[in-house]
Amino acid sequence: MAVVSIDVKPKNQRKWLLFFAPIIGILGLWLASGWLVPSNLAPLTNKLQGLVTTFQGIFIEALPFLSAGVIVSVLIGEFVKPQHLASFVPQNAFGASIFGSLLGLLFPVCECGAIPTSRRLLRKGAPASMGIAFALAAPVVNPIVLISTSIAFGDVRWALARVGFTIIIALTIGLIIGAGIKREAILTPLALTPDVEHDHSHCDHDHGACDHTHEQPKGRLAGLIAHGSVEFFEMAQYLVMGSLLAATMQTFIPQSALLTLNDSGIGFFAPLLGIVVLMLVAVLLSVCSTVDAFLALSFLGLFHPGAVMAFLVFGPMIDIKSTLMLTTTFRRSAVMAMVVLAALFAIIAGLISYVVLI
Repeated sequence: MAVVSIDVKPKNQRKWLLFFAPIIGILGLWLASGWLVPSNLAPLTNKLQGLVTTFQGIFIEALPFLSAGVIVSVLIGEFVKPQHLASFVPQNAFGASIFGSLLGLLFPVCECGAIPTSRRLLRKGAPASMGIAFALAAPVVNPIVLISTSIAFGDVRWALARVGFTIIIALTIGLIIGAGIKREAILTPLALTPDVEHDHSHCDHDHGACDHTHEQPKGRLAGLIAHGSVEFFEMAQYLVMGSLLAATMQTFIPQSALLTLNDSGIGFFAPLLGIVVLMLVAVLLSVCSTVDAFLALSFLGLFHPGAVMAFLVFGPMIDIKSTLMLTTTFRRSAVMAMVVLAALFAIIAGLISYVVLI
């Protein structure tokens, strides 16, 4: 009986969710439209309109980069064989972590694209430490972010410091979580599933006959599109949920409250509080790493340089949408460990930057 109850409960929860979600969505759209909405609900209408606008901005900004990541993932799945990966990827945890933290220089993707690419590499047999380091570092350690950060601050040292801190943090977390722990304890079942090598010939060479009935009618391209669409929509649902959650927090938690919290810091705790506040802002805003440097520049008048550096380092690793997407590849316990370790190391990076850049 206990087994049956465990199996049925999630299904019932899904049924209730499928029943109430459209109703809540319709009510939300009605309130946001302002059509025949009672005057006492007018403030809520303005809030919901802002929420919709913010959600669209976050989602539309991230969508092209998710698509790019899925394309890279599909190409890796098609053209990179496990034996090829094993030949040039270090098999020890330290070397694999370094390799993963630098791989973004070859695959310039932001956080939305790094996660599907990381999962594909893991399914090809890449070490867990490499997958973790790549997922955390690739959003910053790539040519696009290097250039955008240098242009935004007008100083290449900001870009180099950002990349340097990110590499150190990513490879350290990769080592801590990925070394000495079984893959089964870190990765989700899907990330553990090896890529299946497809045989397009379907030929029985012993009997000199070929069965073409199982061939895909449009060839390899159709197969790539099919695999890519499945992966895209799987990742997109987490992007939608993350974007909606980030938009909700931005709408109902004003940034002015966080800025007031920053001003309340006293003495030794003032630099630390500024770092923590801007890290929370980074999580809240969920801005793509390719453009976040221009936003970070606007904080320099309100926060010390160390806090801005923590924003630049922590945000691309851990924001709302990327944290949800990480759960498609890594188990929740591993994701929680990544979040905690990334936060601690980002605070240290911010304090170092406070001393050096102040």
